[in-house]
Amino acid sequence: MSPLMILIMVFALGLGTTITLMSTHWLLAWMGLEINTLAIIPLMAKNYHPRAVEATTKYFLVQATAATTLMFASTMNVWLTGVWEISQTTHPLPLVMITVALSLKMGLAPLHAWLPDIMQGLDLKMGLILTTWQKIAPFSLLFQINGSTLTILLGLISVIWGGWGGLNQTHLRKILAYSSIAHLGWMLLVMQLLPPLSLMTLLIYIIMTFSLFNMFMLSKATTINSLSTSWAKMPTLITLTPLVLLSLGGLPPLTGFMPKWMILQELTKQNLGVMATTAALSALLSLFFYLRLSHSMTLVISPNTSLNTTSWRMNNDFTFMETPISIAMTLLMLPLLPSMMALTL
Repeated sequence: MSPLMILIMVFALGLGTTITLMSTHWLLAWMGLEINTLAIIPLMAKNYHPRAVEATTKYFLVQATAATTLMFASTMNVWLTGVWEISQTTHPLPLVMITVALSLKMGLAPLHAWLPDIMQGLDLKMGLILTTWQKIAPFSLLFQINGSTLTILLGLISVIWGGWGGLNQTHLRKILAYSSIAHLGWMLLVMQLLPPLSLMTLLIYIIMTFSLFNMFMLSKATTINSLSTSWAKMPTLITLTPLVLLSLGGLPPLTGFMPKWMILQELTKQNLGVMATTAALSALLSLFFYLRLSHSMTLVISPNTSLNTTSWRMNNDFTFMETPISIAMTLLMLPLLPSMMALTL
């Protein structure tokens, strides 16, 4: 694909998300989602690999199903209430259908089965876009509608399933897909109770995931076994990677601790102690596979008979300033989070 076409597709990707973010009308929001989907399809298939083409086809079918359900539900809401406004979606039936459609678009459990499989067929750059940028537009629509207990239930299921699903995975992209499912579940748990906290959690998740994907792209690692050969090429970066993983797991004093702590605090304030306890215990499952990755990167020396390409023979053509900046924010932003919350509330 020519650089001009890539530029056009990236511009359309941003345009579709922007239209959805700025819209208050269901037709405009649906149009933005469709532009977003049609723009990312050529970017996903540009490697001309059978696995990438398969993943692109599956992604198109899933997104088309979700978009059709969304349009049907929004039309039903207009028929029942007489308004197209997103914030005026009040009837229970279209509200449930719209929530399910947006959950399918984002890959929330139990509608998540497509996300790990599609992530496995893409490269790390497209995986980064799929787990960060592509979540923003559906998330903004969920944020605008008057959600019900279904949103909190889907969030709790996603937290549990995201932890369980990543336990037996060996491919990094599948692990990161289940990590995305779990983190989106945390956001949905608190979306109806304290919306600014949900937005802050999304922002911090994007920063942490951006750092981790950049580290994996620099080390050119795709499986847990290949992580053990990364230390020879970039020891400093590999030393910082476990800290980023632990930040994703939510351990203090790293940045990822504050959102989970504040979400658990808010759930407890709303007399949802059982749900908070379940979410906290499910976070331990996610922490297990983050520790597993950390162990492979820092405490395992690969055997001399390893079939992986030795990292010092790889050309390092992916260096820019965003990586150290995002790593610093992932590790050191915890003292600033109370001020951020005070500004958003």
